[in-house]
Amino acid sequence: MITVQTHIEISASIQICFDLARDIDVHTATVWKHTKERAISGVTSGPIGLGEMVTFEATHFRVRQKLTSKITEYDAPYLFVDEMQKGAFKSLRHVHEFVSLEGKTLMRDSLHFEAPLGFVGWIVERAILKNYMRRFLEDRNKELKRLAESAGKSE
Repeated sequence: MITVQTHIEISASIQICFDLARDIDVHTATVWKHTKERAISGVTSGPIGLGEMVTFEATHFRVRQKLTSKITEYDAPYLFVDEMQKGAFKSLRHVHEFVSLEGKTLMRDSLHFEAPLGFVGWIVERAILKNYMRRFLEDRNKELKRLAESAGKSE
């Protein structure tokens, strides 16, 4: 199993950051240029909450894939966790954490995943997937930061 951790400081309130991070429309907009991701079932628009599921369809490594995730933990506006229910990974758990910092927010992601295919999957995790998933999260988080800081100015 691999763990990828990222963090970013955002000049916006914790509530804005939390709400944007769990919004399906925002998610698809922030990753569209990389994966052409779209929500196709479950919660397909707006905010997602505890016990709710979404299925995304996206292109990774030129292969169209589906991933169904469920929100398994939820403590607004500090934390939510989504876990893969069905998809290409053997397992995937994404912890989204938010810490208020005097008018700013520290947003942390911890992504835990395991590839299928035994030893071959173990090699792919380390050789390709770890860096790919880190870049995916960092790019998404830069877009979330841009949106949150824009929203924060209009408050």
